[in-house]
Amino acid sequence: MKGLLKNLGLILIVIGAVILVCCSFVGNVNNNAILGSSLALIFVGLISYIVINKRITD
Repeated sequence: MKGLLKNLGLILIVIGAVILVCCSFVGNVNNNAILGSSLALIFVGLISYIVINKRITD
């Protein structure tokens, strides 16, 4: 469980990046809802990665 929780931030960042790449390939770069949600996932993932890894020590 600690392994999954420790990697939760990275998983969120990767999901946000995959959404951005998919939108780029499809050509749907004018939809602000999709772009904003992927940006929010990346920011939340970055912040959670920092906070969780400060709290969890092996």
